[in-house]
Amino acid sequence: MEKSKKQTNVVLVTIAIFVATFMTAVEGTIVSTAMPTIIGSLEGMALMNWVFSIYLLTSAMMTPVYGKLSDMIGRKPIFIIGAIIFIMGSALCGLSQTMTQLIIFRAIQGIGAGAIMPVAFTIIADIYPYEKRAKVLGMNGAAWGVAGIFGPLLGGFIVDHLSWHWIFYINVPVGLLTILLVSLFLHEEYHFEKKPIDYFGCLTLMGALLFLLYGFQILGENPSISLKLIGAFLVSIIMFALFVVAEKRAADPIIPLSLFNNRTFVIQNVVAALVSGFLIAVDVYIPMWMQGILGMKAAMGGFAITPMSLTWVMGSFIAGRVILKYPVKWILTGSLIIVAFSGAFMLLLPISAPFVLFLLVTAIIGIGMGITITTTTVTAQNVVPKNQIGVATSSNTLFRILGQTIMISIYGIILNSNIAKHISAETVSGINEKMMNKLINPLTAVSLDPKILPTLREILFDGLQGVFLGAFIAVILAFVINQFDHKKMPKI
Repeated sequence: MEKSKKQTNVVLVTIAIFVATFMTAVEGTIVSTAMPTIIGSLEGMALMNWVFSIYLLTSAMMTPVYGKLSDMIGRKPIFIIGAIIFIMGSALCGLSQTMTQLIIFRAIQGIGAGAIMPVAFTIIADIYPYEKRAKVLGMNGAAWGVAGIFGPLLGGFIVDHLSWHWIFYINVPVGLLTILLVSLFLHEEYHFEKKPIDYFGCLTLMGALLFLLYGFQILGENPSISLKLIGAFLVSIIMFALFVVAEKRAADPIIPLSLFNNRTFVIQNVVAALVSGFLIAVDVYIPMWMQGILGMKAAMGGFAITPMSLTWVMGSFIAGRVILKYPVKWILTGSLIIVAFSGAFMLLLPISAPFVLFLLVTAIIGIGMGITITTTTVTAQNVVPKNQIGVATSSNTLFRILGQTIMISIYGIILNSNIAKHISAETVSGINEKMMNKLINPLTAVSLDPKILPTLREILFDGLQGVFLGAFIAVILAFVINQFDHKKMPKI
């Protein structure tokens, strides 16, 4: 990028990035905290995964498109467009009156989110050299820490005293502030070349991702083989094949396939995908444990994952200090051991586990995740040419979103299968799905017969243990795959 007439105010643009991170981080923690209440209000436990997955799905579809466009026409316009769409989607989510409406508007919100984080990370890569980038990402992690503290508390307060609809409205003023800062203080100059836009590549990639993730959603709702399931995966395979053909022929492909000839780049993305799949299990299902099994209010349920946000900052700063000194493979080996240890710890927790143990385990998770995500992001940016940083960053984000979307569908299969198995068993006859919906919302759980509460909690506990086992396996896979990276030291 050439020097522009107006100088970018690095400090204020960095603040804008932190604000954007805070906005998306708060959105995640608040929705996770409020989800049990939303389910109880709208009676939508069967559709719960769609609220998360549709957001991730549309984000995944748009992320590579935004990444390529940011390389072509600049970071600033793409970031602003994404932020505007995100704000509109947030406002509409707040107006939702049914589960179906919420899912539709979350899709719009996800379309905007597909631009915010990857382009924000790309802007950091533009305005900071490699040796400072990891430190800035560590500081950016502080925004996650602040959101981790205030998100669950604010979300719990809103849910307990107002209405869950208001949890989405808070994104509007924060988003407007971000747009203002970027508009006024980020100055970049692009010499536009008349390059043909890879429309066919965009459409085939979006179609392939759509049907792939839709197939996993079908599995999450009904794990049996069906024509609809086969059709979704078949269409996805065909679209991926067409996408590969399109990228080989395109003059300026949306995702250059040459990126995937770089072993380190591929490994960083796969590791990021798997640990992101682990992360969403923590974000979604620990608050469910708090509210459904321990009977806590939404505020305290969300507070259980707050230590993770704080120690994530520590992990990011650790990554910033060690990434210039040691091979990436060694760094990730250490961080993945930390995450795997925390996953094993969760599997050993009994149904009677006290709240303080969850604070401890999420604190451990935060350190490992902070090191892992910062390292994979910076490394994926560093091993590609400068003119491909945008698409490389968006690809890294895409893999993380795919990991979350696919894994939450798998978790849905595990949880729903376990609940259905117990409901159909003779020993718990009379228990139904509506009772489970009420159980995970403390406000509605009080209407349940106290005699069946222990049984309902045992059912939920069994399902959650299965979910955390799946998350643990994902981390072990990430650890094994990381061992195939032979890159010695970072390139500065």
